[in-house]
Amino acid sequence: MFRALQVSAGGYYSWAERKLSKRQQRQAGIAESVKKFHARSKQVYGYRKVHEDIVQETEHSCSRELVRRIMHKNGLRSKVKRKFVRTTDSDHAYAVAPNLLERDFRAEEQNQKWVGDITYIRTLEGWLYLCIVQDLYSRRVVGWAMSDTIDSALVKAALKMAVQQRRPGPGLIFHSDRGVQYAADAYQDLLRRTKALCSMSRKGDCWDNACAENFFSKLKGEHIQERVYATYKEAQQEVFWYIEVFYNRSRRHAALGYVSPVVFEEQNAGKKAA
Repeated sequence: MFRALQVSAGGYYSWAERKLSKRQQRQAGIAESVKKFHARSKQVYGYRKVHEDIVQETEHSCSRELVRRIMHKNGLRSKVKRKFVRTTDSDHAYAVAPNLLERDFRAEEQNQKWVGDITYIRTLEGWLYLCIVQDLYSRRVVGWAMSDTIDSALVKAALKMAVQQRRPGPGLIFHSDRGVQYAADAYQDLLRRTKALCSMSRKGDCWDNACAENFFSKLKGEHIQERVYATYKEAQQEVFWYIEVFYNRSRRHAALGYVSPVVFEEQNAGKKAA
């Protein structure tokens, strides 16, 4: 082989025993961090969020472009997001609330504006429905519930969880679509007891509840994708991991300065206290 490649034996062994340069060692360390943080996100993160992990959690200083090149070289990329369709039964005789939110998804503090919505997840045991309550201040999912039945009991369970965790004061705006689950008397009674103001989207306009829709897009695009779970229990465990372990506590959000909802709330609570 030495003769064929026109390389001396001494030259080869000298190259093989040569230590990596400081630059090569640094890039090797960054590459390991890229693989580690991409795997930790379960292949959800693209190069921007992987770069944030490296900068904030390691001693490495590097550019986004370097992280992008390393991910490209190693075949690492964010999972492809998948669009989905959600249907709402708004053909009912219950009263419909006005749209108080008016697509103003900004909130200056916690428990000022909440949004709720429902989606479905496929299992071999049948459809499993997920209802969430999201605080627009930090995009944190503060309440959620799952059931094989899409009714007012499902949305009530999610709201009860949110109220128990957050203890909102009077004047909270709760926004949802105008589906029968949200318009039903049982749910409206719970809102009144919570002293929340009910707000509903215009008929057939998903953009009026864009933040909740965006969360479901992330859940399905980043985690569920085309998967069909074997059982309800398996689907519930996966949703629990995504919401409580990853999305609320770990997933970096560009709109929050590349921190998670929980970290965002903690950082701003500290500023207010000071």
